[in-house]
Amino acid sequence: MCGIVGIYDRSASTPQEQLLATATAMADTVAHRGPDDAGVWADERAGLALGHRRLAIRDLSPTGHQPMVSSCGRYVIVYNGEIYSQDAIVRDLGARARTLRGHSDTEVILEACAEWGVEATVHRLIGMFAFALVDRRTGRLTLVRDRLGIKPLYWARAGSSLAFGSELTAIRAAGTIPLALDRDALAGYFRYNYVGAPATVYQGVRKLRPGTILTVEASGETRESQYWSLDEVSRRPRHALSPVDTRDRLDELDALLADAVSRRLVSDVPIGSLLSGGVDSSLVTALMVEASPTPVRTFTVGFEDPAYDEAASARAVAGHLGTEHHEIVATPQDVMRLVDDIPRFYDEPFADVSQLPTMLVSELTRREVTVVLTGDGGDELFGGYSRYAAVELARARGRRIPSALRPLAGQAITRTPADLLDRMAGLAPARLRREGMGRKAHLVGAGLAADDFGPMYDALLSHWPDPASVVVGSRYEAREPARIPVSGSLRDARDAMRREDMQHYLPDDILTKVDRASMRVALEARVPLLDHRVVELGWTLPSELLVRDGAGKWPLRRSLYRRVPQALVDRPKMGFGVPIGDWLRGPLRAWASDLLEPGAMARQGVLEAQVVQEAWRLHQAGAENGYLLWDVLVLQMWLESNTSAIV
Repeated sequence: MCGIVGIYDRSASTPQEQLLATATAMADTVAHRGPDDAGVWADERAGLALGHRRLAIRDLSPTGHQPMVSSCGRYVIVYNGEIYSQDAIVRDLGARARTLRGHSDTEVILEACAEWGVEATVHRLIGMFAFALVDRRTGRLTLVRDRLGIKPLYWARAGSSLAFGSELTAIRAAGTIPLALDRDALAGYFRYNYVGAPATVYQGVRKLRPGTILTVEASGETRESQYWSLDEVSRRPRHALSPVDTRDRLDELDALLADAVSRRLVSDVPIGSLLSGGVDSSLVTALMVEASPTPVRTFTVGFEDPAYDEAASARAVAGHLGTEHHEIVATPQDVMRLVDDIPRFYDEPFADVSQLPTMLVSELTRREVTVVLTGDGGDELFGGYSRYAAVELARARGRRIPSALRPLAGQAITRTPADLLDRMAGLAPARLRREGMGRKAHLVGAGLAADDFGPMYDALLSHWPDPASVVVGSRYEAREPARIPVSGSLRDARDAMRREDMQHYLPDDILTKVDRASMRVALEARVPLLDHRVVELGWTLPSELLVRDGAGKWPLRRSLYRRVPQALVDRPKMGFGVPIGDWLRGPLRAWASDLLEPGAMARQGVLEAQVVQEAWRLHQAGAENGYLLWDVLVLQMWLESNTSAIV
């Protein structure tokens, strides 16, 4: 895993020394992603420069150094990621494989691009990747991002200059791209707690979408093409399966999952597994134990509050599988130690509060290993989130209510004070309680009068109900929600929700969270459940097969129950939550109060101080606004670290 950067100045007037200096400055901003080696390359005639920071995982020798030039001298690459189809590609390269100097996957990708071209090569890649390829003969620059968006890649152009990098800080360091705050994108952040692709917090700076190739010609012509589409995969025709066919398909999935995990054990450095004790991470760990010739090391993070603590479950699974288990307990003191790193390593406002335990467990893990497998992606692909069941239940109940009465039902919910709904939710068992349930109920109530449940589902993912009211000068409009018709089938509803999550929430929230938290400590995180072959096979399964006895992810559960006793993992999903609401009333209150000081917000001119202060007041009075306030606090920290962005 690495950090890549580059600049393309088509004015061709920039001296070689300046190009190299710029590439070095850009690469230094992502040094945490690759502490083992650094390199730059420039072509003054073309106005091109590439930079690289290396985390050495495979082929630790100098033959893995980047930027790397092809054996024919025509192509130059910088690459971030891991490829697990390397052996097959080497075989297919035939005589060209004899030119390989080492055994890094970087060199294999480079020579494959030289032999077959970029698009033909990417279709052969199994893994996670973001890379830039320069064709020295034509002056063409090509940027590529993996199918699911596991590895990040940002780019921007201004006039004759284009810059790209693994993180936004690299583009800032280029010094050629004017940067101004995108207030509409920022309002979107207050809706979802992240800035959704392709937008970033800066005007004109973009995230390259998953499964996309960006080509920049020497003439300045720029074009994007999609080589793989989750939307297309998810909409392929599916057919009902007989009992025999169902068993065969699930057996095929089990074998493919085992293969995906086994491929991701290839490493020249120590490797472990993040284990929460839930279905996804337990299955990945169990498959890892089966495939690994050495004892597996597992890592988890717990909390003092039992409503958020999964450490005991992880410990039980680890004991059954016989892993070398390590755990740590997250405290408010840990949060205070980590907060200064959030605006530095999350290079734009990002407020999924589970970033905190993810950062903490990444620290723990990096003390023992350099590579770790995770269970990310299982909920989105196989329908594991409780909100899927919530919308399906609402649809079933909603169809019983005459359309004329649905607005009245919605009003009955929205007119009930959110703090009262929060208190009512507090009567539920601790394992079922979540912060902000009253606010979520209001959002759901507002969607009851709609002709479809898309707005309701979007509401379940939303934080601030009116994000434009929080940001000064915003004209924000939410993205079009998924279509979930009231009269449609449950299958269609479940598919729409899964598709929405895999296209937005998964790459922009979950994968971003893990990438920044792990790379902060130079830890490579691998995600076998997002092997594109698993994704494609998963979408061939009838939606009805995903749920059994009211529990989602049945195909994964079936595989897991073959390896781990059902009683150890059969429990309600807790997620990776944090008691941030309680902390903001207690040990973090003074720190938060300083950041939310109205005068400071007014001087910045970004936030509507009155709106924020009211949310703060209500939270201290008992309302559950912890997640809303964390959005604001993260932004405030980011603004303090990036004052030049306030334009």
